Amino acid sequence: MSEGHIDPDREAWAVFKSLPRDEPIQMLNLVRLKAKAEYPADHPNHGKDLSGVDAYRAYGRTTAPIFKRLGGRQVWAGKPQVMVTGPGSEAWDLAFIAEYPSAEAFMAMVRDPEYREHVKHRTAGVADSRLLRLAPVEPGEGFGE
Repeated sequence: MSEGHIDPDREAWAVFKSLPRDEPIQMLNLVRLKAKAEYPADHPNHGKDLSGVDAYRAYGRTTAPIFKRLGGRQVWAGKPQVMVTGPGSEAWDLAFIAEYPSAEAFMAMVRDPEYREHVKHRTAGVADSRLLRLAPVEPGEGFGE
């Protein structure tokens, strides 16, 4: 299996920033967790034998106030069960959509000094992830409308 994707690369981040910043966005999150969290040696949780689930829950708990303060909300969550179409190696532990009032709000969150400290829990617990920016649209009657 290839190396996991934890953070956006420079090219993807540049494209993200080039899109409109003043419109609502939704972010589809697909997350695969590590069996055991890997905190750096200087982190207070280093050596505490925490699971990836424990670390990701700590991330969610500690960043929720920042997410909410900036107008974010979780609009959908589901428990992945089986990859019906696509590589089975892309099995995910968590799937959810977070909504932000604007791309600027998302950018403010990831720049927030408190968030940057708490995101260490995410880094410790996540083996692989996908983050897809979406423009919210009203669904039509059929698929893809």
